[in-house]
Amino acid sequence: MPLHQPGKPKPRRPATPSVPETHKGARTVGKPWRLVLRTPQQTHRLGQCVGALLRGGEVIALFGELGTGKTSLVRGMADGLLADSAAVSSPTFTLIHEYRGRLPLIHTDLYRLTASQLDDTGLGDYLDGHTVVAIEWADRWREGLPADRLEVCLAHRLPAARQAILTATGPSSARLLTELRTSLSRPRPTRVVRQTRVQSSRPRRASH
Repeated sequence: MPLHQPGKPKPRRPATPSVPETHKGARTVGKPWRLVLRTPQQTHRLGQCVGALLRGGEVIALFGELGTGKTSLVRGMADGLLADSAAVSSPTFTLIHEYRGRLPLIHTDLYRLTASQLDDTGLGDYLDGHTVVAIEWADRWREGLPADRLEVCLAHRLPAARQAILTATGPSSARLLTELRTSLSRPRPTRVVRQTRVQSSRPRRASH
């Protein structure tokens, strides 16, 4: 099922929690891309497409309240990087998780940390131009976020869907976002079922 891209205006729905389109002070490159993710499988697929397009060194900054699908999206990214996606979980007690695929993936959750604690995590050491870094609750890091990153803001959308707003803040993330839009906008090939005529093996009765 293709991801839904809002088009023409529709009748107003009940208000949902607002999502910041970019981290405060970030410079955006191009227009943000808005998507509606109707199922967890679509959230996973979005992450999977992101992972398949990564070249190394990208930072994916994730924003959103609890239960909006941040970890599910990272699990999809691991899948797209050919890492063990089943091992991906929210790094609540172990601050940094590392997964090995075609590129190294660092996954961190900053929900429980204060600004002063972030300085001691060593997270900045992973911004090496090769490692992919996915940061949940990225707004906790404030000024530590690199200037070039792909921001993914997730929010609840009634009744059970999610809204995603993807924003690029530099040339690398702009390239990634452009390729992602192209990849997800391309229709999936449909399976063609050919019908063949089955001939009966029963011998014909001789005519008299």
